[in-house]
Amino acid sequence: MVDITDEISEVVKKSEITSGQATVYTPHTTAAITINENADPDVVHDILLTLEGLIPQNRPGYRHGEGNSDAHVKSSLFGCSGQVLLKDAQLVLGTWQSIYFCEFDGPRRRQVIVQIIGNE
Repeated sequence: MVDITDEISEVVKKSEITSGQATVYTPHTTAAITINENADPDVVHDILLTLEGLIPQNRPGYRHGEGNSDAHVKSSLFGCSGQVLLKDAQLVLGTWQSIYFCEFDGPRRRQVIVQIIGNE
């Protein structure tokens, strides 16, 4: 899980849209976008530990030939996008929240797309 909040904030600032929403999207079937706590790195550790326990990499019965079925399942559970409101040209996030890119089958070269829609 990679904190991409600063990068998304820069995209918002450059857009010059002060109010609206940003959609953060990744076009990959084994990656995801989520919003969660950024203050304690143990939260990210605990999320990944829980995912590994619930959805192990080499679970008996997986059929997908590439050997990354767990990554597809994890991506589906988290989702490939997230929306964040914008106010005064800033992301509206809680005190401890960050936007995370989740890599479940990497490292790989990945893409994140941001679409900003303004209310003005």
